[in-house]
Amino acid sequence: MAAPKKVRIVVLCLAVLVAAGFGLRWWLHGRFIERTDNAYIRAEITAITPRVGGEVVEVAVQNNQGVKKGDLLLRIDRSDYEARLANARAAVAQREAALAANTEQQALQETLVVEARAALSASQAEATRQQQEWTRASTLVKEGVASPQRLDTATAAHQSARAQVDRSSAGVKAAQQQITALIADRARIAAELQAAQASLKLAELDLAATELRAPRDGAVGDLAARVGERVSSGLRLLSIVPLDAVYVEANFKETQLTNMQPGQQVTIEIDAYPGQPLIGHLQSVSPASGAEFALLPPDNATGNFNKIVQRVPVKITFDSFGALASRLRPGMSVEVEIDTRTGGTAG
Repeated sequence: MAAPKKVRIVVLCLAVLVAAGFGLRWWLHGRFIERTDNAYIRAEITAITPRVGGEVVEVAVQNNQGVKKGDLLLRIDRSDYEARLANARAAVAQREAALAANTEQQALQETLVVEARAALSASQAEATRQQQEWTRASTLVKEGVASPQRLDTATAAHQSARAQVDRSSAGVKAAQQQITALIADRARIAAELQAAQASLKLAELDLAATELRAPRDGAVGDLAARVGERVSSGLRLLSIVPLDAVYVEANFKETQLTNMQPGQQVTIEIDAYPGQPLIGHLQSVSPASGAEFALLPPDNATGNFNKIVQRVPVKITFDSFGALASRLRPGMSVEVEIDTRTGGTAG
């Protein structure tokens, strides 16, 4: 009977030691670790959509192909846009010619103003001479030296000279008003030229947009464009996945966020590559829970209420990819552990 009792005592002691060991480990390490398997690899995937519509005449890439920033992805038929560009250039040239013609017309009109003013000066001089002649004729007639016929002739000449002065003065005003009209017309032509230049710029942009190029390094995915297909502006044709800039989005329970801060160290285990953990750091915490960004956010002010622990997305960046470089794909499942003892930067 003594032996079984001793065995029970030994087993009990071992159990106590194991429990104490686990308890000590939890106290020294485990209570500082926050874990979740609700985590996935993400990337800032760029959807490629055309600015202009038309027929696809060339697809220069294939699904899963790596591309560099600036590489050609596909071409849309340029014919319509080349014609629009030629028309826009012609419109600009027409307005420029009209502006140049207006400049020449203003120069000519300024010459005509000078000529009209000279004619007015001549008319005024002639009117002055005829005024003097009429005065002399009046005096001679009163003295009986000249006949009334001479006075009539002098009066008619004087009146004609005065009329010529009025006519020349009106000619000067008309010439000056014509300059004012040309200046106003120049403003209109200049505005039309600016509009034509803007249309030309848009036509150049539209023509350039018939070639779609990679906005960043990455891999081609979800390629939907086909040669001969007519596409419209804004239609998603393919995506660029930046495989060298993937990160982890982990969804922690709100009760796990108490001691989390950006900068804390994270151990990342990729489900597809077990036994090859990677190290990263917590970069940021979402400004709201995932439910707040849902299409139909919950409204707890209606109906019966059941408290549900919410999850908040946390962004984790890799320190390095190690042997898994270029092998990680957005959407892969991962498990993460955040050590809240490591240095974080509050904020």
